[in-house]
Amino acid sequence: MKRLILFLMLAVATTAPACTNLIVSRGASADGSTFITYAADSHTRYGQLRFCPAADHQPGETLRLYNYGSLKFQIEIPQPAHTYQVVGFINEHQLAIGETTWGGISPLDKGNAEGIDYGNLIYVTLQRARNCREAIKVMHELVSTYGYAEGGESFSLADPNEAWIFEITSKGHFEKGAVWVARRVPDGYICGHANQARITTFPQESGKRKAENGKSISSKHINKIFDKDIECVYADDVISFARKQGFYTGTDANFSYADAYNPLTFSGLRACEARVYAMFNRCTDGMQRYEAYAMGDAKAERLPLWVKPNRKLTVQDCMALMRDHFEGTPMDMTQDVGAGPFHCPYRWRPMDFEVDGKKYVHERAISTQQTGFSFVAQCRSWLPNKLGGIIWFGVDDTYSTVYCPIYCGVTQVPLCFEEGNGSMSQYSETAAFWLFNRVSNFCYLRYDSMIVDVQRVQQELETDFVRDEISHSNRWAQEDNETRLVGALNRFSNDRAERMMRRWNELDQLLLMKYIDGNIKTVENGRIKTTPTGVVTGIKQPPYPAWFYRQIVNDHGEVLEVKE
Repeated sequence: MKRLILFLMLAVATTAPACTNLIVSRGASADGSTFITYAADSHTRYGQLRFCPAADHQPGETLRLYNYGSLKFQIEIPQPAHTYQVVGFINEHQLAIGETTWGGISPLDKGNAEGIDYGNLIYVTLQRARNCREAIKVMHELVSTYGYAEGGESFSLADPNEAWIFEITSKGHFEKGAVWVARRVPDGYICGHANQARITTFPQESGKRKAENGKSISSKHINKIFDKDIECVYADDVISFARKQGFYTGTDANFSYADAYNPLTFSGLRACEARVYAMFNRCTDGMQRYEAYAMGDAKAERLPLWVKPNRKLTVQDCMALMRDHFEGTPMDMTQDVGAGPFHCPYRWRPMDFEVDGKKYVHERAISTQQTGFSFVAQCRSWLPNKLGGIIWFGVDDTYSTVYCPIYCGVTQVPLCFEEGNGSMSQYSETAAFWLFNRVSNFCYLRYDSMIVDVQRVQQELETDFVRDEISHSNRWAQEDNETRLVGALNRFSNDRAERMMRRWNELDQLLLMKYIDGNIKTVENGRIKTTPTGVVTGIKQPPYPAWFYRQIVNDHGEVLEVKE
């Protein structure tokens, strides 16, 4: 008898594509890890970790897939004989996948009439593939067999040895399936994407555009993907389909995937490519040459697909790169009048507005208020798989979150991240999502002062977590009893999550006491300063900045002026 499995996703429908990914190859990291980062920035995305155990399946057993956004039933597919354990966006073999949505041109942006959506494509692939190359093969087979019910998408893939960028879009109502290109990030380089297709021209096996190093193949030779010399793989009809539908008229050699399927617009530059520029700019020299492009000039020099960082990146560097408001650039969100007197780098939606017939935009930075969750996935070749893969998981705004280490080998998710512990419409005292949102939304009131307190605790926790993780992993690498190892991993991840929740609750209470009613109280040794008799002392009431007073006077001075 056929067994049906409900394959529910983490989140409810998104209102707009809004995610950011960084990809770090093994040679670009300080310890030989590969990294991918991911921020899920929908205004309706709830922060929790889905856990799916490994399983054996009987012949005839099927999997019912429900759309990642609408949660409506979508398609039913056969199960393989065995599926792998998945924790969030990483599986037991240290394969990690992230994504950003770009939609693409209108004939294709709604996807095939039937098929698999991008969320299920991630999770089904994680259950069936052990590394990046297997993942690319599985993704190709899934969309070819069942169709692709989505528009344009960029995926980040990482395993302990390699990192890839994979871009795909459907064939719309024209044909079943999808057109895609996947490229391996060269060792020693970093890549990124943020809701805009980034692969332009690519190596082709015809020889018209051969790779400088390695080889390329089309999907008709997909089984050759396991040849380590292969650096690029693409759908067999990725160019011919574009030409047939009138999206491209040039030669094969000059074909650009991004220009054919997701042509640049001002929004694609300023709201999307600018975020990739921000990441590159913080770890690579000479990026100012691309500033005009990032700010919306499509004729300026185009941002490269990948760059070589000026230093080897650590896991904490990757966390830091996900915390950005364009500081140090003309787009710095802390400096214009929209930041208010306390330099708050957030703007409530909508992002675009009009004044006196002219159109304007608020910046769309990597760090943004509506993030549901984000992570840094770390994959390490020198450790056993259950121990080597970590998803450093955080909820809410990346700038004020704490990345907590969850090993890919755990068999239980910490309560604060557990699926079903609260939702976007149900508050939970034990859910990290609601606690972190409570702190961050309070901080938005007096940002420049309060964020300092937040960062102090954030850095304390993350520094300790990274140090403890390295120490424990080195010791556990010698453990030959899998039951004891998994038990240790569960205890470690749960302990750090519980510690994070305790400290953040303490921070939440301290911020309320310290900043209530616009005052700033003095804190000593983590407590509000008082006299020996218990009276609060050392209260500060700093004035607004001079420019803010001037704006008040210009707007309302006649009413507020003191009369002699």
